[in-house]
Amino acid sequence: MASPLALNAFVPAMPDVAVALDADIATIQLTFTFYLLTLAIGQLITGPLADYFGRRPVLLTGLGLHTVGSLFAASADGVDMLIVGRILQALGGSTCMALVRAIILDVHGRQGAAGRMGYVVMAIAIAQAIAPTIGGYLNLWSGWNSIFYLSVFMGALVWLLALRMLPETSNERSDSLHLGGILKRYRNVLESKQYLGYVLSTTAVAAAFYLFVGSSPYIVMGQLGGNSAQFGSWFLIVSLAFMAGSFLSTRLAQAFSVDQMILSGNLLSLLGAAFLVGLSVLNQLSFAGLFLPMALLVFGRGLSQPNAQLAAINSSDRLAGTASGLMGFIQLMTGAAIAQLVPVLLEYGTTLVFGCILVAPIIALMAHVSAWRWQYEKLPDDGHENPQRQRGKPNG
Repeated sequence: MASPLALNAFVPAMPDVAVALDADIATIQLTFTFYLLTLAIGQLITGPLADYFGRRPVLLTGLGLHTVGSLFAASADGVDMLIVGRILQALGGSTCMALVRAIILDVHGRQGAAGRMGYVVMAIAIAQAIAPTIGGYLNLWSGWNSIFYLSVFMGALVWLLALRMLPETSNERSDSLHLGGILKRYRNVLESKQYLGYVLSTTAVAAAFYLFVGSSPYIVMGQLGGNSAQFGSWFLIVSLAFMAGSFLSTRLAQAFSVDQMILSGNLLSLLGAAFLVGLSVLNQLSFAGLFLPMALLVFGRGLSQPNAQLAAINSSDRLAGTASGLMGFIQLMTGAAIAQLVPVLLEYGTTLVFGCILVAPIIALMAHVSAWRWQYEKLPDDGHENPQRQRGKPNG
């Protein structure tokens, strides 16, 4: 939760920081943009480092960087110092985002990790939901610097817990940190059709969410005549749906396979997107018609995302850290690109935006079924009917 909390808690205070540091909004916006970019690039770096040095030392170093960066930003007396602090925060936070999935897989294996991954996604969803509220009140009561002191406290607490409780979980290490070796490991990961299929599946559903987040404030205020308070109240339903789906995925992990959970989640996401497009085409869009179908979509995402991420990392054999970091990079860069695309799509109307949202779960379904079939084809054929083939084979 440390990194998404640090990213989003600062957002409500940005206008006040612009005044306090005598900077324009565009310059202050760099503190958010650079955080996202560093978070993406940092995960590319973290993966190979963790595969070489091990999970524990890289995670402890990252948490230390995150805490130092938070302290640096809290004491900033200018924009340059604040931006440097945010970059250090994100660089340290990227180790947590990349390694949490790899560590869980190290400890519990593919099927055992399925239930635990839902808690990770749920924790991130909770952090994203509560961070703006916490940041807004801290800014109001104690000034914007107090937001970063919260991150100092949280980063230090998690660092101490990791130091005391987290053992090294990686049993196999890569043998080189040369650039050529790193590029080779990324090439090896990308050569896995299974990996690409699962990553495309989870990224496509995330893209639908990014499209909605980028466009819905303008739809609420421009088309529905609402305000930011109404948007925040209705959006809470979407956040709660994501948490509920993530929590349910942990409860169902013992009853259903990873691929069955992904398929179910993607089908629910497709149903929600279809409702959204249908209401837009019929000119029946309202607050409920906008947010409730999206809540169904992200509920499905909560079911599918932890399982798709787990399946992607697990398909990369001994390169779990590299695979996890690369997946995080792909998803964050996709989100950044979509954020820039939304204003262009809105010029052509909301139906086009919703149409793109509908396409996303269709792509996710196609990518997942392809990855599922590739996994089935890789199972050993010993001339007898393999029970794993029997259970794992997709229908149709």
